Amino acid sequence: MEPFISTFIYFVVSIIIVLIGLTIFEWLTTKYKDWDQVKNGNQAIALSISGKIIGICIILAFAIYHSIDVVETLIWGAYGVVLQLIAYLIFEGLTRKFSVEEQLKEKNIAVGIISFGVSVGLAFVIGASIT
Repeated sequence: MEPFISTFIYFVVSIIIVLIGLTIFEWLTTKYKDWDQVKNGNQAIALSISGKIIGICIILAFAIYHSIDVVETLIWGAYGVVLQLIAYLIFEGLTRKFSVEEQLKEKNIAVGIISFGVSVGLAFVIGASIT
């Protein structure tokens, strides 16, 4: 029975970390509210949010696999969210010809796809580095 309880605990912890991560990203984006944009059909922002969710979950999967206990997973999960935030800020900073945030608000699907790719791609790098 213990593996089922352990799986449920990791499941709950993962949901909490994803929600915290999404809340922090929501605070980071000041030009729009993520879920209002999704409700209004903004696919670019939906792609960007999906990338963040998948990215955080990839990091958590590596953390669960390599951690000794739930507390260590929480620490790696929190660290992974911070690194994902840094990656987003670097992405925004490297696109000097336009603002990622403004382009997402303007429903630019191409920017949404790249944002998705940055989140997922770097999540694999971050996750693989967890030892």
